[in-house]
Amino acid sequence: MNHTSTDGSKLYLYSITTVAILGGLLFGYDTAVISGAEKGLEAFFLSATDFQYDKVMHGITSSSALIGCVLGGALSGMFASRLGRRNSLRLAAVLFFLSALGSYYPEFLFFEANKPSFDLLVAFNLYRVLGGIGVGLASAVCPMYIAEIAPSDIRGTLVSCNQFAIIFGMLVVYFVNYLIMGDHQNPVVLKDAAGALSVSADSDMWSVYTGWRYMFGSEAFPAALFGMLLFFVPKTPRYLVLVRQEEKAFSILEKINGRAKAEQTLAEIKATAHEKTEKLLTYGVAVIVIGILLSVFQQAIGINAVLYYAPRIFESAGAEGGGMMQTVLMGIVNIVFTLVAIFTVDRFGRKPLLIIGSIGMAVGAFAVAACDSAGLKGVVPVLSIIVYAAFFMMSWGPICWVLISEIFPNTIRGKAVAIAVAFQWVFNYIVSSTFPALYDFSPMFAYSLYGLMCVLAAIFVWRWVPETKGKTLEDMSRLWKTKR
Repeated sequence: MNHTSTDGSKLYLYSITTVAILGGLLFGYDTAVISGAEKGLEAFFLSATDFQYDKVMHGITSSSALIGCVLGGALSGMFASRLGRRNSLRLAAVLFFLSALGSYYPEFLFFEANKPSFDLLVAFNLYRVLGGIGVGLASAVCPMYIAEIAPSDIRGTLVSCNQFAIIFGMLVVYFVNYLIMGDHQNPVVLKDAAGALSVSADSDMWSVYTGWRYMFGSEAFPAALFGMLLFFVPKTPRYLVLVRQEEKAFSILEKINGRAKAEQTLAEIKATAHEKTEKLLTYGVAVIVIGILLSVFQQAIGINAVLYYAPRIFESAGAEGGGMMQTVLMGIVNIVFTLVAIFTVDRFGRKPLLIIGSIGMAVGAFAVAACDSAGLKGVVPVLSIIVYAAFFMMSWGPICWVLISEIFPNTIRGKAVAIAVAFQWVFNYIVSSTFPALYDFSPMFAYSLYGLMCVLAAIFVWRWVPETKGKTLEDMSRLWKTKR
């Protein structure tokens, strides 16, 4: 008897998942590339003659991709429903590619090369927003695609692999930025008595005019690969049932699960997907609010402030050899702890990992605050930051995406995930854009605030979040119907 038709093909499932999580890798790559490029970019626009570039503008420019992320996240439900999950990922790949090339050379067609101006700054930000829309789309649709393809017993593991890809993408870009910089140095920005910024005459001008371009442009290579590989993966069975292509859905389910399991799964999908146009609140307000709060807490605990500004934070904490090397080290630790989540999420469940992670993050954040209060620099605050990030990576990093991809019933998943992800990016932007001012005011206050949020996150998960381990996506429809 054919092995594939009896038991399904794990190779086929893993191949599809590997392609899908490349979207996660690009998500991580695109959001973290700014950490290495922002100093050179700041110095480049400081030399403009038609306007005065300041810290507020730099904060907006460094975070502009997040505006696109909010748009992409908010529109992801519409795209996922109308174009399908796979075609939405193809659109994201195109946006990643265009953004990488545009950010590398924003002067294209309209501006003089290497001549900074306000109009060029606007063009650069528009290219970053374009990439952000791709990130917002990928952040919602990649976990959704994997969750709708994967069998329930390994769904948590496979969706967690998407978070691994996000963190791996960040680590890759940390290395790429580090290699691009080579022997070159970041520019030195000076502030005069009036608060005006300028670039020191002794600065390495290669990093001002060239280095940041290579960093942004490097994303074009993985984006092109992602786009090409998406022509070799199928649409998800649950989407195919929603658009009444049940034979195609069964064919894919059979390849993944085997005939007997495919017939059972298809029957369950059809039972919960018969009303394609169910209203958002069909299953009550609670499921939507819990999904939104999962997203809000994932950002309010402050992790992206650390990830986006890592080199600066490590330098101010007294890290030896500058911040770039410690950022790479943190990236490696993040990878290891994300693997912890991948190997335990389907064994221990979602809730225990989130609660343990929240407590561990709170300890790390309060330790950083205490070090700042005591004026302690060096190994202890650096390790405390790494502990804080590590506990995020084994909990809120992957598990939040797992829950968002599986907690909503089939018929409202596209719309509900879009709302949750949009909230996530809104709070990502709020946290990331306020962090420089908070940190400048008081690092102790900033990290104490994040520590408090970690404690509140643990209480929220303990009291209100349902455990989804081992449940099919169809089980979630029944769960929320009983809670209405």
